[in-house]
Amino acid sequence: MNDDVLDALEVLDVRPLRKPDKHPTVFAAYSALACGESFVLVNNHDPLHLHDEFESEHPGSYDWDYLESGPRVWRIQIRKLTTTPLPRLLCDTTLLTAEGPEGTGAIWKLQTSERDLDSNVIRLAPTGTIGRHVGPDVDVLVHVLAGTGELATETGTLPLTSGALVWLPRRSHRQFTAGPEGLSYLTVHQRREGLTLVSRTS
Repeated sequence: MNDDVLDALEVLDVRPLRKPDKHPTVFAAYSALACGESFVLVNNHDPLHLHDEFESEHPGSYDWDYLESGPRVWRIQIRKLTTTPLPRLLCDTTLLTAEGPEGTGAIWKLQTSERDLDSNVIRLAPTGTIGRHVGPDVDVLVHVLAGTGELATETGTLPLTSGALVWLPRRSHRQFTAGPEGLSYLTVHQRREGLTLVSRTS
């Protein structure tokens, strides 16, 4: 790249910023770019952790080109290659449910920072339970991936088998109990910070 082209590029120098502000500032600048546009990031060290975040959040949709690599100054041209993050394969749920430690809990979570949804894969050990509780203030879609079990509601129980698709209305009462083979299921709902389970009171 010749000097005239380099001089015309927008420069984002994060050296004066506090460490907690650097990555959010870079991603805000990247988000403001149109497809094909770029800026030059200036830093006092090789931002390897930032590059890891770009790989996690924008795989295949950005370009990262070192223009200067230390020892005192690093200059990286960051270019947006697509209008939005690309669709991507997240995991193979058949492998998730076939392997891994037994027990109750989330064995996979949707980790992307910029998203409208939350999603988890939950595994219950054989005969394990998630006790009766009132759900959060969002509707939840549940897809049973493997195993069997029961979903207790306010008036009865629903059988859970592999392939079952279940809708949990917001604030509905529910309890999950796994069968003898255990139970694994995917949950999807609107993102909401600080989701909590509320114990049922008598």
